Amino acid sequence: MRFPRSSGILLHPTSLPGRFGIGDLGPQARSFIDFLAGAGQTLWQVLPLGPTGFGDSPYQCFSAFAGNPLLISPQRLVEQGWLDPAGFERVPTFPENEVDFAFVIRWKTALLELSAREFFQRGSIDDRARFEDFRAASSGWLDDFALFMALKQHHDGAMWTEWDPSLRRREPEALDRWRNRLAEPIAIQKLLQFVFFLQWQELRTYSQSRGVRIMGDLPIYVAHDSADVWANPQYFHLDEAGNPTVVAGVPPDYFSATGQLWGNPIYRWDALARDGYRWWLDRLFAGLAMVDMIRMDHFRGFEAYWEVPASGTTAVKGRWVKGPGAALFQAAEEALGKLPLVAENLGVITPEVEAIRNEFGFPGMAILQFAFGNDPQAPTFRPHNYSQELVAYTGTHDCDTTVGWWTSTGRGESTRSEDDIRAEREFTKQYLNTDGREIHWVFIRALLASVADTVLIPLQDVLGLGTEARMNQPATIGGNWRWRVCEKMLRPEIAQRLREITDLYGR
Repeated sequence: MRFPRSSGILLHPTSLPGRFGIGDLGPQARSFIDFLAGAGQTLWQVLPLGPTGFGDSPYQCFSAFAGNPLLISPQRLVEQGWLDPAGFERVPTFPENEVDFAFVIRWKTALLELSAREFFQRGSIDDRARFEDFRAASSGWLDDFALFMALKQHHDGAMWTEWDPSLRRREPEALDRWRNRLAEPIAIQKLLQFVFFLQWQELRTYSQSRGVRIMGDLPIYVAHDSADVWANPQYFHLDEAGNPTVVAGVPPDYFSATGQLWGNPIYRWDALARDGYRWWLDRLFAGLAMVDMIRMDHFRGFEAYWEVPASGTTAVKGRWVKGPGAALFQAAEEALGKLPLVAENLGVITPEVEAIRNEFGFPGMAILQFAFGNDPQAPTFRPHNYSQELVAYTGTHDCDTTVGWWTSTGRGESTRSEDDIRAEREFTKQYLNTDGREIHWVFIRALLASVADTVLIPLQDVLGLGTEARMNQPATIGGNWRWRVCEKMLRPEIAQRLREITDLYGR
């Protein structure tokens, strides 16, 4: 599938500015869309929007179908009449430039539960009818998710494998008993999902009115501690206690000499295939209902994936195992039509991986930061080798910012040596004809001038920020996903500069 010649910005909604400790789907999100439109950008890429669990990572969610209640806008709740303004008259003083997740979760969870009770007591007949329609339409995933979250809350956040065996095994009598016992928290969970999707669709409608398409992100794997695995254990390699027997990761790479041990359970692709890949088709349908196009995370894992014994402490001792290959995407196209997907084809990419991508016409990705070093894909990441259908990035959410990459020593954030970095910098200067000043704008101009149909730039690169604004460092735990932009950084002169370059190169 070819996309129109265009460009946009990568920014997760949690990184938006605002007074409530975390970015949300309210007025600041609309202001960011206005910033995009003013800068001549027609794409907004977000990370996965699900309810985050381990490490606050959007790639480790409690559900592949649910939305993150932390993104609900308190201001919109007041405007909708579902929250008394007195409910946040005493908003704590949150950090402006990062998300303190523990602090935010405590405060905002209490606020959202207060709003839910307001809705149940005072919601209009029309609002209640819309809620009931949502419950009925979403019951395929919502019922299990709401029960899972209510049970998790009751068990003080313990993983589902630590619950009573009758709940772990989902014995019908036990489920019925707990549904009755936890009726109120289950109802609250369902309502929060209704509110999230309502606010998201309102925001998407506004985005469309401003000529901005939204690109979502669909992780290949789901978290072990999720409603997906608890409700569908037959689709995962688990032991009798529900624990994974093998887990996901990648072999040693640019970011880590011992690989990346993600820890997600591995799919039983044979069981999914016997069911016609129905669970995956439902997941793709749900994702595409929310956005205009989707980045398929770790696309190479559909051809073959790196499988590590669950007892492993690193990803070094793994093996490649064949995935579903083209069969999954054939089933998806038969059910859903042509798929507006972008394949994240980074890492160990073989001809077999590219054959699947090309068969279905999924654009691949190129990362300019990786174009000048020892990465095996480096030559294909250089703009003179681009194909038109490509999606080109200065860097991704996993990379350092471009300024941070340029000034980096390499210690602790990649496997590059000091000699590697020196050689990389010299080649970059030669290739881009630069002395390194305003390296972020040099990168942005190089991509916007290229033949790649789609260019995406992390907001940190547009703003010229350093390592302090990095979103995630792979193979590390803690301190990730926290960065937020300050409202004063989104200056009109930056939008104007980006617009001029964008217009110059016909995007």
